[in-house]
Amino acid sequence: MLTAGALAWTLWQGLEQPGNALAFGAFIAVGELARWGALPGEREPAPLGAAGALAYALLGECAGRPTTHGVLQVVSVVVAAALAGAVPHVARGSGPALDHVARRVLTVGFAAACFQPLYNSGQLERWVGHGAYYALFLILLLLLTALCDAVLAAAMLHTRTRFPYPPLLRDELRALIGIGSAVCATGAVMALSVAVAGLWALPVFCVPLLLTQLSFRRYAAVRTTYLQTIASLARSTEIAGYTQPGHARRVAALSTAVGRELGLSGPDLTVLEYAALMHDIGQLSLVDPVPEGATALLPVAEQRRIALLGGAVVRQTGVPAAVAVVVEMQADPYREQPLPARIVRAVNAYDDLTGGSGGTAGGALGALEQLRLGTGRDYQPEVVESLARVLARGGLAPVQPG
Repeated sequence: MLTAGALAWTLWQGLEQPGNALAFGAFIAVGELARWGALPGEREPAPLGAAGALAYALLGECAGRPTTHGVLQVVSVVVAAALAGAVPHVARGSGPALDHVARRVLTVGFAAACFQPLYNSGQLERWVGHGAYYALFLILLLLLTALCDAVLAAAMLHTRTRFPYPPLLRDELRALIGIGSAVCATGAVMALSVAVAGLWALPVFCVPLLLTQLSFRRYAAVRTTYLQTIASLARSTEIAGYTQPGHARRVAALSTAVGRELGLSGPDLTVLEYAALMHDIGQLSLVDPVPEGATALLPVAEQRRIALLGGAVVRQTGVPAAVAVVVEMQADPYREQPLPARIVRAVNAYDDLTGGSGGTAGGALGALEQLRLGTGRDYQPEVVESLARVLARGGLAPVQPG
């Protein structure tokens, strides 16, 4: 609705200072084109376009001359440029998600609504002038805009996944420290530079932000490769016939969902995912495989021996020590375990009891009932109930591997 209203208004009234609009529109379109090679799930696949959009929303002067564009023109230019830059990606079948586009429109609209009316009415100049207070005002406005974007992103994830909102918001706020801070800072500096040097400042800022984007993607690629290596190592128990095919990935996916349900975020979720993938690696030391790899059905002493052997193997892989601790404590009473170990143990037992596919609705319910019967020592009641809620949202079936 905001986009339709902005485009209609701009077409009716015409563009104010079309040279500025064209320059920033081209900058944003180039940023969208630079999405080539973006990794799936990347938080900000077009940082150059996002920074350009923020700069246009916060633009007060261009080479010393006041600007006259308003909020609706900002939204129109940003949307038109983003759509133009996304055409090649759409042709390849990898266009931006609609929720990401909506977030961009609302975030930029928020920044423009906070800045443009104050600037165009002259109130901003009377209140803060053009010195350090003006730059401080832009920084404060960018912080509010970043908070608005994080709130929107967490709300969209909550609506789509039904995970608790606070940990999702914490994840989004933590992400602002990385590429988000670079985008906000570049947008503010770009607006201040164009005010003094004119539109020639725009190409100057392309290079550093593109280099930042490249470095960020290399780092993300390394982390993806690292996770793939751990997943491949975890599959060694499946290849050797010790566990059911897909068991480690199912336990990791479902454990991560339960962890989010219980409020885990950031590094804690990473530790949980790695431990869930590698929780059965101690079975490689056994002479005879456990029937169907179901360690939850073994005596406690044997479970503890396998867990300690698995922890020793994990410590040799170079993953964080917290992962090995979670693996080593799989067979301990839940009151002595950290939360990730409690989650992995309950989810592993559920997958073992259902044979990996969840079975029928009765089989899944039966497995949950057995877990509830074990809450005196083996399984934390809160973890079991969180697992039940996650399964209920998925139709009482484990989350399938991606």
